[in-house]
Amino acid sequence: MSVLITNVGELVTNAPVDAVSVASPGPFAALSDAAIVLDGAKVAWTGPAARAPAADSRVDAAGRAVLPGFVDSHAHLVFAGERGAEFAARMAGRPYSAGGIRSTVAATRAATDDQLRANLTRLATEMLKQGTTTFECKSGYGLTVKDETRSVAIAADITPEVTYLGAHVVPAEFENDAAGYVDLVCGPMLAACAPSARWVDVFCERGAFGADEARAILRAGESAGLQARVHANQLGPGPGVQVAVEAEAASADHCTFLTDADVDALAASGGTVATLLPGVEFSTRQPYPDARRLLSAGVTVAIATDCNPGSCFTSSMPLCMALAVREMRMTTEEALWAATAGGAHALRRTDVGHLGTGARADLIMLDAPSHAYLAYRPGVPQIAGVWRGGEMVAGPAAG
Repeated sequence: MSVLITNVGELVTNAPVDAVSVASPGPFAALSDAAIVLDGAKVAWTGPAARAPAADSRVDAAGRAVLPGFVDSHAHLVFAGERGAEFAARMAGRPYSAGGIRSTVAATRAATDDQLRANLTRLATEMLKQGTTTFECKSGYGLTVKDETRSVAIAADITPEVTYLGAHVVPAEFENDAAGYVDLVCGPMLAACAPSARWVDVFCERGAFGADEARAILRAGESAGLQARVHANQLGPGPGVQVAVEAEAASADHCTFLTDADVDALAASGGTVATLLPGVEFSTRQPYPDARRLLSAGVTVAIATDCNPGSCFTSSMPLCMALAVREMRMTTEEALWAATAGGAHALRRTDVGHLGTGARADLIMLDAPSHAYLAYRPGVPQIAGVWRGGEMVAGPAAG
């Protein structure tokens, strides 16, 4: 069944107007006084409203903006418990460190599968209502073979973008045997988790895993058929970005503290995206990444939420966009592209992040005339409708 959405004030496509097949997301591109036709789960046509073809049903956008669905390429959603007291203490002056992860590990290990599944489903629904139609989900709060295996299996029921993050931190029981834990992550734990995952990730940071450990974990993941991602340079300068580029990782995430050599490596890489997570800096009072420096160097930039119970408990891509515009000096166009097409690049997806002909019909209608309102009116609910795979799944008219 085809659907014509017409009278669109601004249609952001991130694709050439004359695109005739699925292609990698292009630069920011938008049409005014536009229309879009969805045919089943795909985009069939975009162009001026006056030239729109007939369709089985019609939606009048009444001058609202229509955008690609957000692609959140970094989230930690399989967990139990909460860390509100830790946040309050941090806001009172205690600096953030990765040590708080262990409290979530204890709660997650104690939770049932049904409890973990219910929390993940709640957060995924929360994301969808805010316009996120594709999201990545990491394990990393189990840190035993049993708990990591069930974490990736639960995530795989909700999203195809599942990341094995056994290398989040060294758990307490291996505190004096980090090498033994790396062996576990590269061996039995990886073997059990790989069938449910697409990605392997490692927290390459002080207090977590060093460069050599990270390289070994990524190599093991690749041998098991997983593609690499890296938590890099969040808490201070370090080897994470270089490790990511060496491994031809899809993304180096955080990128808060970068040297000139790190920026040059990302710019020269064959496709390693710098995924920026401004909600983390908002929640930890760390410096924001220098997005302008990366963009000026020609680095591909994505924005993601890093939704997790410790360092950033927001699922809102609109909030992260507003922070990127205000605090990282991105333009509204750059921020929207990073939250859609940039996220698609970070997940090596060509079917999402844009609305070119043949793309997956994942889109958002704003209760506003322009994408700029996402940063212009921060904190205000503006999602009038969300379509995923051609079906309206959120908004006043959704079932």
